[in-house]
Amino acid sequence: MLQVSSIFKSTMLVLILHLSIPCAAQNTRINEQNKIGWFNFNSTFKISDKFGLHTEYQLRRDNFITDKQQNLLRLGVNYQCNEKVQLRLGYAWIETYPYGETPINNLGRDFTEHRFFQQVTLFDEIGKFNISHRFMLEQRWLGKYSSSEELTEDQYVFVNRLRYMFRAQIPLNNKKMSDNKVCYAGLYDEIFLGFGKNVNENVFDQNRFAAFLGYKFNNNARVEAGYLNQTLQLGREINNSNVFQNNNGFIISTLLNFDLTKKVKQ
Repeated sequence: MLQVSSIFKSTMLVLILHLSIPCAAQNTRINEQNKIGWFNFNSTFKISDKFGLHTEYQLRRDNFITDKQQNLLRLGVNYQCNEKVQLRLGYAWIETYPYGETPINNLGRDFTEHRFFQQVTLFDEIGKFNISHRFMLEQRWLGKYSSSEELTEDQYVFVNRLRYMFRAQIPLNNKKMSDNKVCYAGLYDEIFLGFGKNVNENVFDQNRFAAFLGYKFNNNARVEAGYLNQTLQLGREINNSNVFQNNNGFIISTLLNFDLTKKVKQ
């Protein structure tokens, strides 16, 4: 049996040690506030006992819904080692727009990102709680403008990023999450750490925390909605100060599962 609690404690200790160094060195910072609204659409297609396809689209908005923040499309291939371990390889396309007081791009323009990722997710149950630990490694190519005269990105900067998410959820009206017509409550926290030669100010890249309520119709469909906080550090300084965004708002997610193996068997 996987010792999930031991893995979680060890991972959190490593993350705390990494974060303590940059935090201690920061004397000044600029803090900005944004109000965000995220809409997520997730679909999984089971194509065999072990393999599946994952599709995901995220529409991220600033000022709750009126302005653009980011669009994300993610595609992946799942491999289910067993009921407690899942692997995923994939690609993501991201378009980030200028929003807030200090845009992420130093020219105040939108930019494209291409990303490959490798992911391991561990699942466990503790009493009525469903627990998961997600570890993700990303190779990112960030679009860059070599000068203000350029109309589109003419360069791409390569950076690495490591992500860890802890998620817990508990049924409210049933004994198990595996039942149908289940109301449940949950939360998750995910930390992002950049590394490699092209990482600038943001070794600590960002942190996301969400608390939500969900409803599971059956094994094929569920919806979730709740509060989201995103703390994000820009990779550059403004007047010799680090820039942090404290983005608060809501998140709404739709999650669909399709078992294509049933049609094959029939």
